[in-house]
Amino acid sequence: MSNTATRLITLIMLLESRPNQKAAELASKLGVSVRTLHRYINMLDDMGIPVYSERGPYGGFSLVRGYRMPPLVFTPEEAVAVHLGTSLVGETWGALYRQAANGALAKLDAVLPEEQRHEVAWARRTLVMTQSNRASLDLIAPYLEKLRRAVRERRRIRLAYRTRGRPDAPRRDVDIYALMHRWGWWYAIGFCHTREAMRSFRVDRMDEVTLLEAGFEIPPDFDACAYMDEQFRSQTEIAMRMRFAPAAADLAWGDRSTWSDIVEQPDGSVDVTLTTPDLEWAVSMALSYGPIVTVLEPAELRDLIVGRARVVAEMYATPAAE
Repeated sequence: MSNTATRLITLIMLLESRPNQKAAELASKLGVSVRTLHRYINMLDDMGIPVYSERGPYGGFSLVRGYRMPPLVFTPEEAVAVHLGTSLVGETWGALYRQAANGALAKLDAVLPEEQRHEVAWARRTLVMTQSNRASLDLIAPYLEKLRRAVRERRRIRLAYRTRGRPDAPRRDVDIYALMHRWGWWYAIGFCHTREAMRSFRVDRMDEVTLLEAGFEIPPDFDACAYMDEQFRSQTEIAMRMRFAPAAADLAWGDRSTWSDIVEQPDGSVDVTLTTPDLEWAVSMALSYGPIVTVLEPAELRDLIVGRARVVAEMYATPAAE
């Protein structure tokens, strides 16, 4: 538990749940010493929260009968919003914040009035989000933990980073200003001393992260969202148009959110338009559909696909080595 205020709230909830609890038992649940537990009891007394103790084998600390923490003043919709937001933290950050998120949800359930608890229970069953990360959290969790420490303690890192087209993973010294989860990927944003410029790094492409002793200061005008928006706006985008064969038209219509434009042709085929970050990504996407899709434009994309298809065909023209 991270601070005194959290422990005091938890102590009240423990006392509400059952009377006559021993000091050692309460201290163990809070993760503190018995001496600290007695100090917390005195703090509650100073705050006007009625705690009393009884001696003997069946005695212990209790709240005055009938005392309850005042209910949180949330509308049902606000309670659901808090629940969904806390659940999203646990889902997105994985083990780093899952325990904290679960603890927060348990405390929320303990103090909400009946109407809000019913609304939250409904949301838990019916408004579900899962698998929001594209990369496995188990693989990137150690890097996220170090990156979080680097941001929190404002310590420079040295990372080995894999980039497209390079078999090695060159090392860079970076001051990480923020971590961002965007479109299913985790990004670390900061000042790269190798490039002497701001850069963003996908966490799943990191091979190594080392915390250094050198410190740094985050510029007061730094805005992570504004930086990433500008980065994506400045990327070169390629507009590609593809035609789905009539027999595969349902695939195009079933994936409507992917396309910026979709038009049905008289013969039942479907033309779709979308923007891609680069030609390599466009080639991979077009080839993933196989013969059911024909790329109409741009011409350079069609040429790349023809060349790639020839190479693949030649690879499979000879028997595989045993």
